[in-house]
Order: sequence, then C-alpha cells, then structure tokens
Amino acid sequence: MIQYPFLDLALSNAPYMEELKEAACKVIERGRYLHSSETELLEQEIAGVCQTRFCVSVSNGLDALRLIIRAYKEMGVLHEGDEVIIPANTYVASVLAVSDNGLVPVLCDPNEVTMNLDSALLEGLITPRTRALMPVHLYGTPCWDEELMNVARKHDLLIIEDNAQAIGARSAIDGINGTRVTGGLGHVAAISFYPTKNLGALGDGGAVVTNDEKLASIVRALANYGADRRYHNIYQGLNCRLDEIQAAMLRVKLHHLDEENDNRNAVALAYKEHITNPRVTTPATFKGMKQIWHQYVVRAEQRDRFRNYLAEQGVGSDIHYETPAHMQPCYSTLRHVPLPVTERLAAEVVSLPIAHPITPDDARKIAEIINNY
Repeated sequence: MIQYPFLDLALSNAPYMEELKEAACKVIERGRYLHSSETELLEQEIAGVCQTRFCVSVSNGLDALRLIIRAYKEMGVLHEGDEVIIPANTYVASVLAVSDNGLVPVLCDPNEVTMNLDSALLEGLITPRTRALMPVHLYGTPCWDEELMNVARKHDLLIIEDNAQAIGARSAIDGINGTRVTGGLGHVAAISFYPTKNLGALGDGGAVVTNDEKLASIVRALANYGADRRYHNIYQGLNCRLDEIQAAMLRVKLHHLDEENDNRNAVALAYKEHITNPRVTTPATFKGMKQIWHQYVVRAEQRDRFRNYLAEQGVGSDIHYETPAHMQPCYSTLRHVPLPVTERLAAEVVSLPIAHPITPDDARKIAEIINNY
C-alpha cells in the first residue's frame, strides 16, 4: 500500500475545495464562459506575478510556446529554417513548439549540477541560422546566468523562456528587463497550468507573458482564430483560448501559490538535510535563488531497483523524463548529436513526492526509508 503517493490531485486541491466550488458556481450563474471577467483578471494577476506588462491566457503550455514562435514569424522576426537552442533534457513540448513552426531545434546538453541548459556550451552551438535561446526552468529551478545573457546579446538572440514549471521562482541575478522573476527574465515566456503544476488548473491551461505589446496582441489574435475583432481574421489562426471556469479555478489557487511554494521548499529542505544515502544524489540548491520545486528530482544508482524498493516501502515516485526528445521516434533526425549528460540523467533521475499534502515530517520519514536502501 502506498502511504506517500507521488501525487494525488484530489488531496492537493482539498484545502481550496469550497473556494473552487464557489468560484465555479459564479461562472456558471454568470453565463459567460469565454472572454469574460475571470480571464481578464487572471491575466492581470499573472502579469503581476511575472512582473511583465502583458499576459495572454491560452489553452495550454505547448500552445503558449507555439503561439510565441508563430507570432514572431508573423512579425518577420523568425522564419522557417531558423534555429532555436533548447536544453536536451526538457519535456518534449519545448521541442515540439519549435519544429511545429518549421524551425530547427538545436539540443544542448544540461549542466550536470543544475540539470538546466549548460550556458558554457552555447557558443559552440551558434551558427548563422541561430535566432533564439529557449532556457527551460526545469523542475522549478531558474535557468539564468550572465553567460546566457552575454551570448544572447552578442548574437542578438531572442530569449524565449519555457516557464512551464517555475511560476514564482526567482533568479539570483537580474534578467534583461531588470526583474529576477522567471517569466520576466527574457523577451517572452510561456507558462503551463497543467493540473500537476504548482499553479495547476482543474483541466488544462497556459499563458504567454511579455513586455512586448505588439507580440502580445498578435498572440491574442492568433489564439482566437486569428481575429483582431469579431469575424475579422487578420491571421490564419488557431483556437487556443482559456475557459472562464479554468481562469476562475486558477485565480483561487493563485491566491495560495506562495503557501504552496513555501510548503514545497520546506519539504525540499527536509529531503536535503536528511537524505544521506551515498547511492542517492539530491538536487543542488543555489544561493540567492528561489527554487519552487515543481519536482524534487534525485539521482539513483540502479533506478528501477530503487523505485521498486520505494514502492515496497509505501513511497510513490515518478520519472521526469525517462526518454529525452532525441530518443523519441518522432525526432530520430536529432540522434546524431552526442548528448551524454542528457542520457545519463535520463537513466538516473527519480522524482520524489513533494506536492501537498506531503509535509516536512513526511519527507523526513521518506528520507529514512531512502537511507535504508
């Protein structure tokens, strides 16, 4: 029997249940299910959290990335065949957004300590076709440093943040706009509200945040059939809108985001302090940085054996991610690139329970189980 489930969304949402029900009832009674006040207010609040001027709510995190790149193509900033550098150990959605728009994903090995894109490798990946960098704040750890910014400035590259897993996180240094908040560090960012996220919908959802007014207006039009007003389609667009119900659910949970992130930080600290088994490596923490621990990812020798042991002891776990993009059947053309760190991490990473209702005391008990492995 699993005493410590990896994730139980019903239990995670239980503290907000009455607020969620009340918010849903208000939307149902109002009778406006798209393009209404809940969506407008959510966009204002998300922009505030990310310290950007604009937010456009959309259907999911992948669509947020797809729409960003498509909007830049409509602006004549990006073109088919352009290259975008992406960390190779990210979730496949980051890569899909690039190739779906006819651009070329260039995979970069991560740093073994941060598990984020290795900025020291960027210069060696730049070609005359490179137009953008896509730092992914994987597992809730900001992917941001001076070297990344210097490379972007030197080569006049766009910085498209994949902030799907890190809303509320803060870098140790300023971004190009002066803020340290993920989502506001680069030129534009995509956010996911997938139910498992620290800020998760009761369905799916996403957002684009930016300080670029023109980019935001094009994204908004593209997400609404390409229309800038009713029945006036200036682009060959898509249907990528966020429902009012999901906006209302997200607004309830946004008001509790700090406490959710604080609880995850407390659980992460307990894991860090109490896991002492030399066969299990805990993730690094970084001075001056706020990590929000969307996942708490350790590295384990003989991973399958380790996970089986955890399950036998009543501890749930998961893998993020077992098969990197270049090893997926749909991306066989990317396999010629040597990505040793990516493949090593993919064979070793294990995600431990960290979401509510897991507590620091639970983490200490799980650590004791791990130390006996």
